[in-house]
Amino acid sequence: MTTATFGKRIKELRTKKGMTLDQLATATGSSKSYIWELENKNPPRPSAEKLAEIAAVLEVTTDYLIGREAVTLEDAKDKAFFREYSNMPEETREQIRKMARILGGKSDE
Repeated sequence: MTTATFGKRIKELRTKKGMTLDQLATATGSSKSYIWELENKNPPRPSAEKLAEIAAVLEVTTDYLIGREAVTLEDAKDKAFFREYSNMPEETREQIRKMARILGGKSDE
């Protein structure tokens, strides 16, 4: 895990979401200084639990944050969404599938 990749990705995603250090810290049960250190210190040493919490709040995968995946940000967001989708009740997942078919121009029939 390189600081440049890890810290840069956290900061970029956080700012794209319009989040301050304080807001990300609160959302992940961390301190502002801890988030700042992850974005700026070398080498970052997040626990697996914190890494997972940050990835969930930023709506990406942990592999994307640490630079393990050679995928785009959009691919990482899709994987994070699918993980969230998989934990939804079946009725909700069916509604989302119907909406996707409509948005994709396919009828429900």
